[in-house]
Amino acid sequence: MNLNFMRSRKVLLILLPLLALVLVAVIGLLYLPNVQANKYELKIARGTSYGQLYEQLVRDGVLKQPTTFDFMAGVMGYKKDEIPSGRFVLKSGMTNRAVLSKLRSGNQDAIQLTFNNARDISQLAGMLSHDLEADSLSLLTAFLADSLLQKNGLKPETAMTRFIPNTYEVFWNITPEKLVKRMQVEADKFWNDERKAKAAAIPLSKEEVYTLASIVEKESNNKKERPTVAGVYLNRLKVGEKLRADPTVVFAVGDFSIRRVLFEHVFFDSPYNTYLYQGLPPGPIYMPSTNAIDAVLNAEKHDYLFFCAKPGYNSEHAFAVTAEQHQRNASIYHNWLEKEGIR
Repeated sequence: MNLNFMRSRKVLLILLPLLALVLVAVIGLLYLPNVQANKYELKIARGTSYGQLYEQLVRDGVLKQPTTFDFMAGVMGYKKDEIPSGRFVLKSGMTNRAVLSKLRSGNQDAIQLTFNNARDISQLAGMLSHDLEADSLSLLTAFLADSLLQKNGLKPETAMTRFIPNTYEVFWNITPEKLVKRMQVEADKFWNDERKAKAAAIPLSKEEVYTLASIVEKESNNKKERPTVAGVYLNRLKVGEKLRADPTVVFAVGDFSIRRVLFEHVFFDSPYNTYLYQGLPPGPIYMPSTNAIDAVLNAEKHDYLFFCAKPGYNSEHAFAVTAEQHQRNASIYHNWLEKEGIR
């Protein structure tokens, strides 16, 4: 009895240190900091395997002890041919357990998606592809998909009207189709009852307001003047005058380096050329800011039918009721252009 007790005690004395070492090792594997990068943005594309991910983490020097991470990945069942995709922010001091739990669950970190200043839907797709997993072609295909357009009463020419410039929180790997639906939801929020009522009173559809706002945006950098400029175009529409908006000519020609619209440009045949065609162009010529959209909805009521830029570089315009007044203002501006050597 005593002999057995002594033997058990010896075995226990031998095993205790070993168990302690194992415990320390387990604690180290699970709970000791292993991310050494200050802040690492990990983007895992669809179809990525664990092996590809591990190679990336080793190559970029993210982990202090890559082998311990690799071991725990096996223990936690993360070593798969396809792992959850997404964008994950790894911070300095994160443990193997914290990293693997985050990656395994697909608990990704959202991005702040900001867009504005897009000339057309193709350029918008290209811009967004820099911030999202989806490439520009797949984004453009979704933007112009007949099913998604028809559902919201849109055409390819008005597809951009569902994109209200702002900053939105989305996931990096959002599908193009889900992005379109999300943008439509955001557009519906923007077009609240007050804005819809103002559009109906003009009267213009939401898409027409957006289109006119795109012209106002390109005509004037002066935000205070935009309601006045919008009022001019609305007056022209009411009396049946052509809009004769220079930015629509530039868009129609497709040469965005044009600084001064000349006689030769205004005869370029395109439905977007408002010197040749009555009414609004088929769709927006630019992505207008919310300021420009609201400028149309809150257009100044006046009798002006004409405007042109004033001499100088302050983005101000001279407005006129009659063609004679406008010609005088235009002559003053053209003389200034010649003097400045602007062609």
